[in-house]
Amino acid sequence: MSITHLVTHSGGFHADELLSSVLLTRLFPKAQLLRSREPAWVSPAPAKIIYDVGGAYDSAAQIFDHHQRPGPMRPDGAPFSSFGLIWAHYGRAYLTAMDVPENDLDEIHGKFDEKFVLPIDLLDNGAIEPSVAGPLSALSLPSLLGSLKPVFDDMSPSADDDAFFAALPIARSFVEAQIRGLAAKARARSIVARAIAETAEATILELPMGMPYRSELDKAGADHILFVIHPRGEDWTLNGIKLSGDTFEQRADLPKSWAGLSDSALEQASGVEGAKFCHNARFIAVASTREAIVKMAEIAVNEQK
Repeated sequence: MSITHLVTHSGGFHADELLSSVLLTRLFPKAQLLRSREPAWVSPAPAKIIYDVGGAYDSAAQIFDHHQRPGPMRPDGAPFSSFGLIWAHYGRAYLTAMDVPENDLDEIHGKFDEKFVLPIDLLDNGAIEPSVAGPLSALSLPSLLGSLKPVFDDMSPSADDDAFFAALPIARSFVEAQIRGLAAKARARSIVARAIAETAEATILELPMGMPYRSELDKAGADHILFVIHPRGEDWTLNGIKLSGDTFEQRADLPKSWAGLSDSALEQASGVEGAKFCHNARFIAVASTREAIVKMAEIAVNEQK
C-alpha cells in the first residue's frame, strides 16, 4: 500500500525529526506531512509512517519513536534518535533516489551514518553534551536548525508549524550537500588512484581537476607525494597535502619567500613567469599555465631537501 501520511509530533521541533522529514518527503513526495500528537494520528496504520512520536519502535508497523524506555539502541549501545531509525530503514532507498550508484550504496550509507546521523542521535538523546564542539557549538547543525524555531513570544497558533516547514528546505540542503559530497569522493577514488599509479615515485601528483584526494593518498601509502597540481578554470593550482583532516599541518609547505605574494612580486620571488598568487599560510599557489605551476612545484619540492 502506498504511503499517504508522514506523521511527526506537533509543537517545538528538533533536528532529528526535521532531518527525518527530509528523507521521507523525498521518498514519498505525494504523502502529506502532518505534525500532530492526536492519538488517532500517532497510531500505526498501513498508509502512515510515524516518527519521533507514538511511544514505540516497530519497523513492521512503520512507527519510529525513541522516547520510550527502553529506547532503541545501536549494536554498540549508542542510542538511536528518530533520524537514526529512519536512516537505518530508509537510508539506502534515499541514496538510490539521490542517484548514488548501487556499488557505492553501502559505503556511503555507513559514512553518512557515522559522520552525520550518529552525532544527531547522540545529541538528541543527551549522550553527548553540545559543549563537545567547544566555542563552535552554536554553529553545530542541531543548533543552527534549532535557531529557526519561533521566538518565545510569537503567539501565532501556527508559529511552530510555520517554522518547521520553513526550516525543512534548509535542512534538506545540508543533507543533500553531504550526500553529493560523499558520492563525489567515491567517484574521485578511481581517478586519484590511477593518477597515483602513473606518478610512481615522483613527488608531485597531477590531477585532471580539483577533487578530494587525501584519503586515497593515505590508502595507497603514497607518503612520497608532497604536492598536488591541477587546472582550475584558466589557471593551475599547487596544493599542499594535510597530514589529516584534524589539522592544518602539511606534509610540506610552500616556500616562505612566496607567502602572501602575488603577480609580479611572486614572479620575482619564485623566478617563475606566470606565477600569480601564494596564500600567506603557504598551502596553495596559483599560476597561469601548467608549465609555470610545474616549475613552482619543483622549486617547492627542492626546498624540502
